[in-house]
Amino acid sequence: MDRLPCVLLSATTDLRGLFGAALAGISDHVEIVDHPAPNPERVRLALGWRPPADALARYPNLAALCSIAAGVDNLLACPGRPPDLPVVRVVDPDQARAMSGFVLWHVIGHQRRFTTYAENQRDRIWRRLYPRDASAVPVGLLGYGKIGRRVASDLAALGFPVRAWSRRPQEADLGVIHHHGPDGLTAMLGETEVLVNLLPLTPETRAILDARLFSSLRPGGVLIQVGRGEHLVEADLLAALESGRLAGAALDVFATEPLPPEHPFWDHPAIRITPHEACEASPQAVARTLLAAAEAVRAGRVPPDTVDAARGY
Repeated sequence: MDRLPCVLLSATTDLRGLFGAALAGISDHVEIVDHPAPNPERVRLALGWRPPADALARYPNLAALCSIAAGVDNLLACPGRPPDLPVVRVVDPDQARAMSGFVLWHVIGHQRRFTTYAENQRDRIWRRLYPRDASAVPVGLLGYGKIGRRVASDLAALGFPVRAWSRRPQEADLGVIHHHGPDGLTAMLGETEVLVNLLPLTPETRAILDARLFSSLRPGGVLIQVGRGEHLVEADLLAALESGRLAGAALDVFATEPLPPEHPFWDHPAIRITPHEACEASPQAVARTLLAAAEAVRAGRVPPDTVDAARGY
């Protein structure tokens, strides 16, 4: 069987260094080449993350462009991407599990007042805070895809009231109340104390985390931001924290990464920062996705987990 050539495309990430060992496991089916490939017309697949702006134009016979993650907004926005070129996301059950654990850490930390305990330890204060029961801390999720469903299910299993919002109607899992559309978003926010953003980045969701949205939450609410940095209007978050509308925020993604050292988020006492590590697709999952795409291309089929480019996910 002829191996299908796949080029690695990234202006920011060493894809071979990160995924080379896992991709070696599919080397009987896929030939991995570096950009710029010596014979660009042979290349049928690309594995990419923030590709160079002119990269896609070099490969006229691409049949699929695969992401290294669940997010594909940077690939959809790549200049020169043919509008009919399938863009494939990674679906990894382990990634959903990791994201759920990250979100639960912050939700439970809010419920159990772990930040205050850390401050008390620093100041050598022995004081029991008697946290509220989970049933008194309603959580709202923006986004109810595969990862959102796992997060919602795990929160509900721990006794948190869970509501989830998406653009379109969906069947909700046990223990989850689902909302959709503009009216549904307003209804969910009014019943939410801890807001978790899991949305994909689309023209409709860009800057969705703004002053208007924060004003719709229960006073003293908390934001857990694990979607995309461009979802957040940073000045509006700082204003909401300053006014007391929000009590805190856990931020894992940022419009500019790495977060600049002079950024005001670093020193804000109500903000917790992590460096975009809430969850990562495993190298093995990336290799499985690429292999499935190669098999589909060889058979003349659309690769599994191809996103709807018009919707952005």
